[in-house]
Amino acid sequence: MSQCDSRLGFLFPGQGSQSVGMLSDLALVKPSVLRLFDEASEILDYNLWSLIVEGPAERLNATVVTQPAMLVSGVAVYAAWCEESDIRPAFMAGHSLGEYTALVCSGSLAFKDAVKLVAERARLMQAAVPEGNGAMAAIIGLQDDRLITVCEAASSGTHQVCAANFNAPGQVVIAGHYEAVVKAAEAAKAAGARKVVMLPVSVPSHCPLMGTAASAFRAFLDATPFHVPAVPVIHNVDVLPHGRPDEIRDALQAQLCGSVRWVETIRAMISDGVDRFIECGPGPTLKGLNKRIVPDAPTESIADLPSMNQAKGLFL
Repeated sequence: MSQCDSRLGFLFPGQGSQSVGMLSDLALVKPSVLRLFDEASEILDYNLWSLIVEGPAERLNATVVTQPAMLVSGVAVYAAWCEESDIRPAFMAGHSLGEYTALVCSGSLAFKDAVKLVAERARLMQAAVPEGNGAMAAIIGLQDDRLITVCEAASSGTHQVCAANFNAPGQVVIAGHYEAVVKAAEAAKAAGARKVVMLPVSVPSHCPLMGTAASAFRAFLDATPFHVPAVPVIHNVDVLPHGRPDEIRDALQAQLCGSVRWVETIRAMISDGVDRFIECGPGPTLKGLNKRIVPDAPTESIADLPSMNQAKGLFL
């Protein structure tokens, strides 16, 4: 019988953790992994697992492929955990796309419906901004309020840039029109940022440029059944758990244009009694962020049986 650990939070990564060959070791010992990918492939009408195993990386890194791939990967890892352990979390959260994974694992969203939703989400996001018109950049070593001021100064009526992901203290991703992002990146460096990196993405996520995608996406959200989560999911856009289906839909729609408030999300879980975390995904992206957000809270990232066994050490 499963048991909830009031001190445990589960985290699910979004785009950026993917790699060719991910979860191959887990698939060798957990048939459920391939079953989930087969189910998703049937819905998507292409072989998602083949793209993961064989690549090429350029195809896997395309938004329309990455989003379903990361969703299924996170669900597969959590399913494997549930087969190996009876311990369940008190809270869940997902970074950007990972929020959909959290909703599936919490029982709020059916797996098949989630695959369809993220496929439409990716398609609409890709179509919202012509390639080359948008950009994202990581800004390291500048205070959040200073960076927000920099973005406001770099924005004009036709060219906007804003803070998109508050990933960790002093680590923020900005997004918007290409010219405004470049201007803000240069101003951030002049203001004392330790490092500025233009990101190799084709879609400027979590900024107002996703407005048309968010409006079109609402119809798909409204047509999708949602249920009260069995485990509370902290949402990116308002750092709150939601139980009513329409509140969940509102949060998912707003998330497309709103900032990912990840630092606040982790700290909210800490304030609710969580003091240890497990990341379900193919890479330790969120574990790395947690080292900066809550260095005293142990975090393990699981993607195979050895790392899963290591995570079990959190409860010894």
